[in-house]
Amino acid sequence: MVFSSRITYFAVMESKRDIEAILDFVRQHQREEVDRLLLSAGKYPGVDMPAVVDQLLARKQLKEKLPTWQMNDRLFYPARIAAEQCSNERTATYKQRLVGADDRLCDLTGGMGVDSFYFSRKVREVTYVERFADYCEAARHNFSELGATNIRVVHADACAYLAQMEAMDVCYLDPARRGEAGQRVFALSDCEPDLTALLPKLFEKVPRVIAKISPMADLSFTLKCLPATTAIHVLAVRGECKELLFCLERDRVVDNPVIHCVHFTTVGEEHFDFTMAQERGIETPVVGPLGPYLYEPNVAILKAGAFKSVSGYFGLNKLHESSHLYSSERKIEHFPGRRFQIEEVIPFHGKACKNLNRRLPKANLTVRNFPLTVSELRKRLKIAEGGDRYLFATTLRGEERVLIGCVKLTE
Repeated sequence: MVFSSRITYFAVMESKRDIEAILDFVRQHQREEVDRLLLSAGKYPGVDMPAVVDQLLARKQLKEKLPTWQMNDRLFYPARIAAEQCSNERTATYKQRLVGADDRLCDLTGGMGVDSFYFSRKVREVTYVERFADYCEAARHNFSELGATNIRVVHADACAYLAQMEAMDVCYLDPARRGEAGQRVFALSDCEPDLTALLPKLFEKVPRVIAKISPMADLSFTLKCLPATTAIHVLAVRGECKELLFCLERDRVVDNPVIHCVHFTTVGEEHFDFTMAQERGIETPVVGPLGPYLYEPNVAILKAGAFKSVSGYFGLNKLHESSHLYSSERKIEHFPGRRFQIEEVIPFHGKACKNLNRRLPKANLTVRNFPLTVSELRKRLKIAEGGDRYLFATTLRGEERVLIGCVKLTE
């Protein structure tokens, strides 16, 4: 189905800004410093300099986060904060796996339109809903430039639109996580809209809901707030947890939803699935001797709390019950995280530790279950950052504090 790019919920909206003029100016001055442009704004009468600056700063923010959009100089960004808050390109693409080709989807918190666009590459049609007129204006322009003809732009408040929305197959929403004073909030009830209050109304319109939750949220507590959850996806990109996706269904009850831990690396994807029931079912982790190989699970697994499950699945020993480092006698292939070969174990006391910087002037430091932070440890050891050696400061099962010197293994 093809939609007109100028349909809105309230009315057809005339452009408040000359987007083409702003983009032309940006292309001509894209190599100039932002501060210099602001100081010389008087030389360019009639130019919307704040909008120009937003374009330049947004493009810098999106270079790694949204490279396909960043390389397209015909796209317009409504505000710098929109670029800051939008989905990563890899997580947005991943969400296509959660919907079907025949689905009709409504994105109730449209924002910059990244998720709406990538959903539109998979589903039959998308309705983009956004309460800020400037965002709708930018989304309408960008969808047209990107050739996304199956997206309808709706200028409306999500709750108001939901009351009159026709039945759809799935709703997606990413509640705003900033309070009235601009501070970050994480509780569902503090976000806008409040998903816990809105969910009954959502289920009157759609059988499925996909909610993007703050990566800082507690999974167990959020699951209790959203009992209709059928699956959870923990998404990380290059060592940083980016999104928690809760998939909910109206007519299906799942006692122990599967938690999918997905880490997008520079070379591919790492996956690990488990349930909270499985994690609880492992009474105590296997705390064993330190073997020649060391393992650090990726950030998605650590965020999800699969500390005992990953140990049991791969047959690894935990270095300490409160540590999230693991060891084995044999090398484990395709481990979802970093793998190392241990070269030495140094007690965190005495002459060997004190004089370590003489033979190891720089190394990559990590602390796990250790009383010092990385910066405090680096200051004490007088070891610079970098190089191909790794030092893990941790506590072993006998409460012995050590430094484990390693080299990183590659697949």
